[in-house]
Amino acid sequence: MTTLKRVDVHVEGVVQGVGFRPFVHALARRLGLAGRVHNDVDGVHIEVEGALAGVEEFLTALERDAPALSEIERVTVVSARPTGHNGFTIAAGLPSGPLRPLVRADGATCDDCLRELADPADRRHGYPFINCANCGPRFTIVRGVPYDRPLTTMAGFGMCQACAAEYHDPGNRRHRAQPTCCPACGPRLRLRDARGTELCGDPVAGAVTLLRAGRVVAVKGLGGFHLAVPAADERAAALLRGRKHREEQPFAVMAADLAQARRLCEIDEHAAELLTGRARPIVLLPRLPGAPVAASVAPATRSLGLMLPYTALHHLLLAELAEPMVLTGGNVSGEPIAYEDDDALTRLSGIADAFLIHDRPIHVRADDSVVRPMAGEVTVLRRARGYAPEPLAMRWPAPRPVLACGAELKSTFCLAEGRRAFVSQHIGTLENHETLRSFVESIDHYCGLFGIRPEVVAHDLHPGYLSTRHAMEIRGVRLLGVQHHHAHIASCLADNGDPGPVLGVALDGLGHGPDGTLWGGEFLRADLTSYERLGHLAQVPMPGGSAAVRQPWRMAAAYLGDDHPGLDVTRLDVARRNPWADALRLAPGSPLTSSAARLFDAVAALLGVRDKITYAGQAVVELEQHADPAERGTYEAGITHGDLLVVQAADLVRAAAADLAAGTGTRVIAGRFHNGLADAVARACDILRAATGLTAVALSGGMFQNALLLEATVARLRAAGFRVLKHVRVPPGDGGVSLGQAAVAAARDRA
Repeated sequence: MTTLKRVDVHVEGVVQGVGFRPFVHALARRLGLAGRVHNDVDGVHIEVEGALAGVEEFLTALERDAPALSEIERVTVVSARPTGHNGFTIAAGLPSGPLRPLVRADGATCDDCLRELADPADRRHGYPFINCANCGPRFTIVRGVPYDRPLTTMAGFGMCQACAAEYHDPGNRRHRAQPTCCPACGPRLRLRDARGTELCGDPVAGAVTLLRAGRVVAVKGLGGFHLAVPAADERAAALLRGRKHREEQPFAVMAADLAQARRLCEIDEHAAELLTGRARPIVLLPRLPGAPVAASVAPATRSLGLMLPYTALHHLLLAELAEPMVLTGGNVSGEPIAYEDDDALTRLSGIADAFLIHDRPIHVRADDSVVRPMAGEVTVLRRARGYAPEPLAMRWPAPRPVLACGAELKSTFCLAEGRRAFVSQHIGTLENHETLRSFVESIDHYCGLFGIRPEVVAHDLHPGYLSTRHAMEIRGVRLLGVQHHHAHIASCLADNGDPGPVLGVALDGLGHGPDGTLWGGEFLRADLTSYERLGHLAQVPMPGGSAAVRQPWRMAAAYLGDDHPGLDVTRLDVARRNPWADALRLAPGSPLTSSAARLFDAVAALLGVRDKITYAGQAVVELEQHADPAERGTYEAGITHGDLLVVQAADLVRAAAADLAAGTGTRVIAGRFHNGLADAVARACDILRAATGLTAVALSGGMFQNALLLEATVARLRAAGFRVLKHVRVPPGDGGVSLGQAAVAAARDRA
């Protein structure tokens, strides 16, 4: 006699709009089980019964074989009495109650769709907008909830009979896939010239002809426009750089597949998984010597930002072009990327020679995400397309809904409710009016999409940040200021599900300190509710204030003073007669800072690596790339510890200057500097462990996007017996600050 079993299963997470119900339906029918599945306010509810072995296999396969775009957070199983129900059905309606669906991030074109794309016998052969329940646009086309076609930018495209049949068939992988379409009923691709006039012929072939001729082509992607040129074409890359006013910041490169990518970069198994995963981010990887990439694509760096195609259009373009292409943001440097057609034709008309465009509107702007393998794991450096808006699971709930407004640079915001934190896509620097507008509109969109009405609003302490000013304008909420570096460490704690307390090491650019100085090289005792400053890098003046950020030689002057043995310091700024003396003259009235970024600026200027900054963090990036990673020598920084521990960072600069004067190679010096700072961090933590008893260290701040520094620091801390927390899910830089602010606000609300 067959033993029957019945269970009620509740699945929470990203399980709506990703083909989860059809998957459950097919699984149950394959196993001969009866019951039904339907969406509810928190996820998917399943009632299933049948033979004991079949039900147990169902529960195992439910998580093991879930659709690629789903993300299960929690499965609750409750036994029930069998009813003798026959057949398995998909129930259409949602029960009453507030909607709390989780909208999926956009996903790369799946293998099934790629097979159809390449099949001449398939009705979607060569169609740039092919998709199914397992891939394609999601977040960037959603206007509201529930996630259904009328509330997406596909609303204007009525499905043909063939597409409608697939859409309504529970056994089809396009069942309830809202962007379902084909050449007969879906969006159309067009190629236009710089004046907006449509060009005749096949749009993809026409765009590739222009690319081969060295022209700049604007390509409309999932979350906005890109600018493309062949990656090996120096003249085209230099032309794009000049037109875009992007002096030196590296461009990203898209390769057709892993085989083509392996001709450009060192790619191990881990990197291959990142490149081919559903998120398809830009992956920072070591460039191979002699890689066929123009010098203007990524100057002054040994790395390359590499990605693989994530839309059918990209696959078609690269198949026709037969070589990698630069694919960089469709904007003038300092502005957000264009995502609306008319705006793109206006703003990019002086940059692009042609526009490969389509008529499916983008509702939400989303840049490409950037990740980097570091210290044995992957660290997200920019979290956007492919990751946002999917929530981060929090170990402790927020008692009341929280909005955290983030920082000023590399801005994100965060909405937290219950155990979920929704960190926005990368928005950019809020100094630009268009970026600020995007920030405000995105907050409103997230609140509507996830049904969250903030009752607590967290913000940075810097009164000049536009994110802080926006927070101050919100009425009827509890406002909570969070110190910048506490937010960094809290972000790392939240990223790791650790409550603290820990020794927090925050190394970044500049943050508002309660003592009126500019912090940026901090040692804190921190948990999610509070922090105490235990130490810092020795403060130095920033000669000329903000001018020192743009002109790193000023920081070299501040660190060395008159102690520059035999160095031709005037070479650091040939336009000035005596920059060193001039900088020192300005120093007495200049703001004091403990910033680790300004320390890197000083050494980069000293070594001739960088004497003018054209993008944020440039000196840090280029000094890392300049350093010899095999160098094991170490400079030693003195450490004093009275009321506060102080790392005498000037010792590192003076040691570098002495080696430079003695004729030591600059790559060796840069390597010794990185090792010296890592060593100073480890020794400082060892001293603070003796004073506090804390044995865990959390590393945060933009300097820990530097793989050489991070790996050297982690190795030394672990060798000293510390448990080390570092970022994985959110950036260590300012893109992760909003999560830290939200975690602090929630923790204080729980207290």
